[in-house]
Amino acid sequence: MRNLAETTQRDYAHSLALWLNFLETRGTPWWDASIEDAEEFQFWRLTDPANASTVGTSAFSKDVAACKKFYRWSSARFEVVVDVFDQVAFPSAKREAGVKWLDLAAVTRWRDVGVRGRTLTGRPDRTWKGRNEQRDSAFVDGLYGTGLRLSEWASVVLPELGVLQSGRSFYTCHLADACAKGGYGHPYWMPRVALSSVWAYVEGARARAVRAAQAVGRYDDVVGLTVVGEDVDGLSVWLPDETGDRVRRRWNVLGPGVRRRLFRRTASGVEPLMLWLNEDGMPRQAHAWHHTFDAGNRRIAALGLPDFSCTPHMCRHSFALKWFSIAKLVNSARMGHLSAQEAQDFRAQFGDTWHLVQTMLGHARVETTKNVYLEPFRQLDVETLLAHAEGFPVAEFMAQAFAGHPKVVSDPAAVR
Repeated sequence: MRNLAETTQRDYAHSLALWLNFLETRGTPWWDASIEDAEEFQFWRLTDPANASTVGTSAFSKDVAACKKFYRWSSARFEVVVDVFDQVAFPSAKREAGVKWLDLAAVTRWRDVGVRGRTLTGRPDRTWKGRNEQRDSAFVDGLYGTGLRLSEWASVVLPELGVLQSGRSFYTCHLADACAKGGYGHPYWMPRVALSSVWAYVEGARARAVRAAQAVGRYDDVVGLTVVGEDVDGLSVWLPDETGDRVRRRWNVLGPGVRRRLFRRTASGVEPLMLWLNEDGMPRQAHAWHHTFDAGNRRIAALGLPDFSCTPHMCRHSFALKWFSIAKLVNSARMGHLSAQEAQDFRAQFGDTWHLVQTMLGHARVETTKNVYLEPFRQLDVETLLAHAEGFPVAEFMAQAFAGHPKVVSDPAAVR
């Protein structure tokens, strides 16, 4: 387990606990579990009417993966243990089955209503009682603006942020290997509007949370706190070693768990290096952001839009859809005067739109980009794209191009 990502370790621990508790209710020790036990577990998790919290095949596949890893490890060490999960044909999960997209207008509406406390008409809601709208809206802007996964965007530290400069619309950043899925770190690009939103949070709500924590001495009792050296930048940081000396470590090899314990010394006291903090000034765990999205979805449903929801990964899907749309328009403008053979040569030399979006998402294989993230374009005629090419009206184009697609959600308030 030690080589798995932190989020995977947490998910697998939960899945293994479910299986062990299930066996406990049946009075069966885990080393005596049979094929019948595994099949009953599958029935209980997926379809049992007595289970009020059944899940889909995608979630159950994580349970199976966790149990298989556990039994493979234990059966290799103890002769009495049989790898029961290797003897059952479990249903395979289809990743694309649950994928949905939001167009540009829908993402904006969800953010404003769900986490910024606006009404469906865009005005401030006097009944809004939220306290973290600046932080939460900046996080959503970053997810949709960069296309990073939830755990990846949640792992960023202050020194890794770009510095706002006049005349720049995008900033090139790098995702650390230790924070990326599968250890596959890669460049990513942050639009100016997203970076501005993040820095507004850093200088506003985040600074207030840090000052309040310092005032009550909250950082004084942090277990395992590590104060880094003053010479810290976006590439590396000086950390104390076991001898009391300091050693330079690149951010690329420091995972989320280590990063949450790193603090820097300022004139007001120490403060966390993690970008995203809870209201009490402590580093925010990645899984806590699911609660933010759940609360936003409940708020929107209460306002009369129960079918208009968003998840962190939908922001990533929607990012891919937006940039595929833009890339199609750009390439259409570039190749409109070329013959079919010349256009084919152009794509062979510079790559097609799929590979561009693959790079932006940080996928190791372009097939993942094609088969999971951008399925709506498989049914979208190229002529529809060309008809909207002039002027690059991205928001209007996406609203029209995907109107009626069952898996792409537009702005429901605007439709009203």
